Amino acid sequence: MKTNTTPRTGTNDPVLQRELREHATQINQISEGYIAGFYTARTTAPTSGTWLQGDSIKNSAPAELGTAGSKYFVEGWVCSVSGTPGTWLQKRCLTGN
Repeated sequence: MKTNTTPRTGTNDPVLQRELREHATQINQISEGYIAGFYTARTTAPTSGTWLQGDSIKNSAPAELGTAGSKYFVEGWVCSVSGTPGTWLQKRCLTGN
């Protein structure tokens, strides 16, 4: 079920209307798997900032890597040890190629 992107509250406040519409759109994009819905999508694991164990980042530029018979793509990264910037592990998905 999608979130309604036409707010029914705050109809006299155009700033609130825009904010509610943007939130609803982002919720819909995330629920449908669109990378545009994620603020933390990047092309590499973080190298700065403070992160907690379990935080994850989506890869905004996945590409097939590896050698024949064991190719994969990096879906994103997960923080395995809290810190600044923390310790990050790749979330790999095998392609079967």
